[in-house]
Amino acid sequence: MDFKHISAMPREVMTALDPKPGATFVDGTLGGGGHSALIIDRIMPGGRFIGVDQDIDAIANARKRFADHGDSVTLVHDNFENIAAILQELGVGGVDGILVDIGLSQHQLEGSGRGFSFMRDEPLDMRMDDRGDTTAEDLVNTLPEKELADLIFKYGEERFSRGIARAIVKKRQESPITTTAELADIIRYAMPAKAVAKQKIHPATRSFQAIRIAVNRELDRLERFMDDFLELLNPGGRLCVLSFHSLEDRIVKQKMKGLATGCICPKSFPICTCGNEPKVKLLTRKAVRPADDEVAENPMARSTRLRACEKL
Repeated sequence: MDFKHISAMPREVMTALDPKPGATFVDGTLGGGGHSALIIDRIMPGGRFIGVDQDIDAIANARKRFADHGDSVTLVHDNFENIAAILQELGVGGVDGILVDIGLSQHQLEGSGRGFSFMRDEPLDMRMDDRGDTTAEDLVNTLPEKELADLIFKYGEERFSRGIARAIVKKRQESPITTTAELADIIRYAMPAKAVAKQKIHPATRSFQAIRIAVNRELDRLERFMDDFLELLNPGGRLCVLSFHSLEDRIVKQKMKGLATGCICPKSFPICTCGNEPKVKLLTRKAVRPADDEVAENPMARSTRLRACEKL
């Protein structure tokens, strides 16, 4: 099966990463390989590229797409949170750039059959890595009502989470909820009709997002990576992160901003006593959003937020 996906903000990503011939780069989320192909073109000859993805379909696609590059390209079936361990195992001491694109691929939504989209009637799976132990069906059918409501509110920012959780629990008492269409209907009818009529998005959007984030531990993994990335970069090395909703972007923003901060002494101190110095230079003062022409051609890119920094 072809891995269908259009990479978001390719021009802006290349500007942020600025790959050079002979450099070593990591793409922590291969996806369809669009960003990876652009990086590889710029670091060859003499460069080293390490591609990581937790979705085995993405790895299979990349093996075909980059087969001609031989040992210059290394592909690893893993999650980007483990890049530090991956580099250590490969004997790579530091890299010149890391890209992490946290969004779902078009293939996962439309061709994986794993229930990421409420637009198709598929099994309630939502695992990006099919080696994971927990599926969406597990969470939907076993979490206590309060925990389910809290999950939907925290990760989906869904204000009707209580009613949705109550409706899910009531339905699963009759029979297990096993498909995306069934879950989407439960969510839609659990929400006030007036609120549904006013929404520009499908009423199940936020709840599906929340369940997917929980299944894949997406925010926990992003936080772990953001704690590790600085030690992986060579001096002058760059990190570029593409996120797709406010929860992810907040984690990236706060970590980059913290590392870019110098003195943290109270303003009343006449001289600095903390000795804290900036560790990165922000390449994006605020999140960069896709241009209108890109959104017109690739609507999936509309919610993309790009942030980048350079290690000092």
